[in-house]
Amino acid sequence: MSDPRLVPAPISLQFSEISLDAESYEREYHQLSESDDNAINQWLKLAKARGDTSDTDPVLLQLVVELHNKIDSLEKFIKNETPVRVDLENEAQIDAIGFEHFNIKQELLLEGESYYGRIEMPIHPKRDVGVFFKAMSKTLAHILRMHERDEKEWAAYMTARERVLIRESREKK
Repeated sequence: MSDPRLVPAPISLQFSEISLDAESYEREYHQLSESDDNAINQWLKLAKARGDTSDTDPVLLQLVVELHNKIDSLEKFIKNETPVRVDLENEAQIDAIGFEHFNIKQELLLEGESYYGRIEMPIHPKRDVGVFFKAMSKTLAHILRMHERDEKEWAAYMTARERVLIRESREKK
């Protein structure tokens, strides 16, 4: 197996072996994918499907939706409501990512073992991404499952990180 192409990227990860509580991990994985399906997002999807948004500036509409979501988030914060998450045993820092892989700084993985993790994506809006992965070494992981939307954002983040590194290398020359 050739080494995957990885790009430096600082991301936080929490994870546990799947065998500890596969059912709870599966449930949280699906809940995380539905976390963007709140009332305003459902309304927007229906409005787009009916064609009600065709005369609306899509960027402005998205900003209004994000403002609504931010207000909901602030309301939850004021009420001290926190999302219920499964307890995961380990915390690590991802130091490099690829399209189907990531590498963590510490040697915490058991080669061949499968894991469930929550990745704190440094994108807007910030959110947790559920991921199932398998350890290829003590630090290298191969992503087995990630929701389609999350895969797109993961790939976009990796591409953005590559652009930053290219720009930095050009500036050094």
